[in-house]
Amino acid sequence: MYNYSISKLLHGYAHKSFTPRDVMEAVLQRIDTWQEQPVPLGGLWHLDKEAALAEADQSTYRWRNNTPAGPLDGIPATVKELIGTKGVPIPQGTRAMPLTPALEDSPVAARLKEAGSIIFARTTVPDIGMLSSGLSSFHPLTRNPWNLDANPGGSSAGAAAAAAAGYGPVHIGTDIGGSVRLPAAWTGLVGFKPSLGRVPITPYYIGRCAGPMSKTVDDAARIMSVIAQPDRRDATSLPPSQIDWSEPLESVSGLRVGLMMDAGCGISLEQPIAEAILRAAKLFEAHGATIIPVRPVMDRATLDGCDLFWRARAWGELSRLTEAARSTLLPDILGWASPGAHVSGTQAVAGLGKTFDLRQRCSALFETVDLVLSPVTPNVSFPAEWSSPINDATNRPFEHIAYTLPWNFSEQPAISLNAGFGPGFDGKSMPIGVQIVTDRFKDLFAVQLGRWFEQKSDTTIIQWPNPEL
Repeated sequence: MYNYSISKLLHGYAHKSFTPRDVMEAVLQRIDTWQEQPVPLGGLWHLDKEAALAEADQSTYRWRNNTPAGPLDGIPATVKELIGTKGVPIPQGTRAMPLTPALEDSPVAARLKEAGSIIFARTTVPDIGMLSSGLSSFHPLTRNPWNLDANPGGSSAGAAAAAAAGYGPVHIGTDIGGSVRLPAAWTGLVGFKPSLGRVPITPYYIGRCAGPMSKTVDDAARIMSVIAQPDRRDATSLPPSQIDWSEPLESVSGLRVGLMMDAGCGISLEQPIAEAILRAAKLFEAHGATIIPVRPVMDRATLDGCDLFWRARAWGELSRLTEAARSTLLPDILGWASPGAHVSGTQAVAGLGKTFDLRQRCSALFETVDLVLSPVTPNVSFPAEWSSPINDATNRPFEHIAYTLPWNFSEQPAISLNAGFGPGFDGKSMPIGVQIVTDRFKDLFAVQLGRWFEQKSDTTIIQWPNPEL
């Protein structure tokens, strides 16, 4: 039951085949199985088993009386620890931050609870959420369930590990440069970054989004139907919109698919990923779409400008801490952020200004295509202990996000899906992701395309990682 989809769980509850208590017990047993391995998976923060079982008992009572509280009543869920839940501290993945309990539920957590979902744990992140890694100075190392020697990516590291390991069907990450899509690709998941403001988030700022990480597009769509509701605490929150997230896409015939194989900068694309993306393009073409090779929207100046701005922004926050507290940060993060102290206001503004040029290029691209098809990650996998795919987050922190970053600043929806498997850094077979991007506010279209690809391709994962094998 720990591996059941949302629809299968709801069907079982409604038909009294099993109860939310049964499911929560199965999920908790699954967690114990993974964490009791000689090399623990990691990935969870503030797991409260007693509270989860108590909530499951309440949900069981409601289902027995045919009075479910909402569309996700009794469905187990995790949220990234950067997503506030009332009474639970937000360590931001680092020992440097005080453990101050959140005063209220964030918009995402509030919507999940209103829908009846049971938030039984928070998922881990690297220090201040600024690494594509499971490495943290506060949390135990988070590993990839497909290969415990491999990294799940980040910063939604724990969410990816939990989803791939079978800790229930609902997991929420956040994404400012690829932090939902990158780990989703490295762990074989569906990872959806919606348009800016589609899913309200606090704190909000340029490019930051929350989105589902799940095993199927249907689960992601069901999650979106709950969390994509306006909330005035996020001033970028979009107006109310009646979206039927289950609406299918009948055909891709006639669509113009922009095939973006070159990221414009960063790590060179590994051959197994290139082959997987080309197979995906041929699938679209075989069903009547037109494939149009397109140039990259990212370039070195933009990536470096973002780096400069984010270093300054990070140092602005870290400078408020004592020197003793800062010394507990991961060396990679401290080394990356410290130069931000010497970034002038003019330099920071110029760095941020590059993103407006990027946004213009992204907008112009969609005058000629209906969607963009591209890799998510440039590499198949990397070691669990590394801070990034090239293990140099201090000097070259963002060489792996050139395929994902543009769509945060252009505010466009982008979905990552499994596109097959290839040999990772140690030769073991690992998941490969494909990214589908649609025009701004066309979130339903992105989900529909993801569901179409999932149904038509032969890359659907049948057997997920199992610690007992």
